[in-house]
Amino acid sequence: MGSSDTPPPAQAAAPALFEPPGVRVKPEWIDHNGHMNVGYYHVAFDDASTPFFHWLGLSPEYRLHHQVTTFALETHLNFLREVKLGEALRFAARLLSHDAKRIHFLMEMFHAGEGFLAATYESLSMHVDLRTRRTAPMGPELQARLGAVMRAHATLPRPWQVGHVIGTPVPRG
Repeated sequence: MGSSDTPPPAQAAAPALFEPPGVRVKPEWIDHNGHMNVGYYHVAFDDASTPFFHWLGLSPEYRLHHQVTTFALETHLNFLREVKLGEALRFAARLLSHDAKRIHFLMEMFHAGEGFLAATYESLSMHVDLRTRRTAPMGPELQARLGAVMRAHATLPRPWQVGHVIGTPVPRG
């Protein structure tokens, strides 16, 4: 996102999906089962969400200039296939919805070599004024940028994981 403290123009074209830099599964991420540990999925998705948020307009410069940040409110992780030491991962991110104070997004983790979907990460973040540490509305430029991205991403198919509820079937009878 450059050194500007304003988000990209609202009319700037939004790609179908934002693809942050990939990563390789690190030795410290491996558990006793020989695959990536649950907690490190959160780490990998959190790291991948940073460039996505910068692209949305929440760059370090924007945050510093406006004294704002985002806090996670809720996340849902779906583990679909295991990944192992040294395997390359790639990510894709999309904006699902937003309002003046919240950003709802989905990230997908793919095995970069084999192409399979390994995990999904649905998250809801809130926009926070650092001076009060309270939820606060985003500025008009940022809201305009989110609107432009939302219009582009609204045309994408909605993955089944979005809004998925956890639970086991309740026996009848």
